[in-house]
Amino acid sequence: MRTITKPGALFLLAALLSAAPAAMSAPQRKKEYLSEAEADKIRDAGITGPRIVLYASFAADRIKKIQYEFAHMDPEDQKRADRLNSMLNSYAGCIDDAVDLLDVGIEKQQDIREGLKVLQARLKEFLPYLQELAASGPERETYKANLDDAIESTQDAAKEVEKAAKEMAPPPERRKPS
Repeated sequence: MRTITKPGALFLLAALLSAAPAAMSAPQRKKEYLSEAEADKIRDAGITGPRIVLYASFAADRIKKIQYEFAHMDPEDQKRADRLNSMLNSYAGCIDDAVDLLDVGIEKQQDIREGLKVLQARLKEFLPYLQELAASGPERETYKANLDDAIESTQDAAKEVEKAAKEMAPPPERRKPS
């Protein structure tokens, strides 16, 4: 069987094949839920421990924004549900990324104690608030799925933080001079 090829088809195939490696090596995209300033802070932090602290503070910022939305409810605001869902997704993303960094820090044996303590304290604040929203938050049906995801992320993160605290090597002891 003989195949007839058009000259343009060969050119198109060559162009696609040459573009494929460039697309695969493209730099990572910015996280959708981080602002440019937040992404810059994460990048500038460099090491894992401070990055965990930053992600915990960004998650706290999302919680404050959610609280603000509920404190200033406007019945005629058509986009409130979208903003709440977006903030809940952003919160869950921050928490998930902080937990991922815990794993990286432990694997690379980095000092992440400060980040671990901050994240652990923040999770203890966040979980009761999110559970309260799930039980008695206004207009729950408009953000219930994302709220459930945020609660699940927080609960999983709390378990991972406890596990990381146990796995992490204790700090070196300094001997008293004799």
